[in-house]
Amino acid sequence: MTGPTPGAGPTPRAVVTDRAPAPAGAYSQGMTAGPYLFTSGFGPQDPDTGAVADTVEEQTAQVLRNLGAVLEAEGLGPQDVVKVTAHLQHLRRDFAAYDAAYRAFFTAPHPVRTTVGSDLMDILVEIDVVALRREAPALP
Repeated sequence: MTGPTPGAGPTPRAVVTDRAPAPAGAYSQGMTAGPYLFTSGFGPQDPDTGAVADTVEEQTAQVLRNLGAVLEAEGLGPQDVVKVTAHLQHLRRDFAAYDAAYRAFFTAPHPVRTTVGSDLMDILVEIDVVALRREAPALP
């Protein structure tokens, strides 16, 4: 007898949008797994021009717009994000400015967050998120 494995959920599926930067390597912009959406780490590249702003505030705002585009592609928004991991090139110097831009995107209750200093490639900030779909999508 064949059938679904007990406890197995829906098959993971890649999420793709042209409103966020295309992957620069072998990874997906996002991946659904059950009720969750996991994103890759996004940098501050403008998806249309590839331009990167100079300040951490501007870069953080662009990163969050990029993440917002992936969330929106799945019918989700910032309110659905439950976990954030952020990497800052200059953690001590840029934390306050990054946090101000972050607070403009996420409202209370804020998602849990880890912010670390990282050696990034010519950018000041990179962020990935995990979002929870509160209602299951309709089956095809």
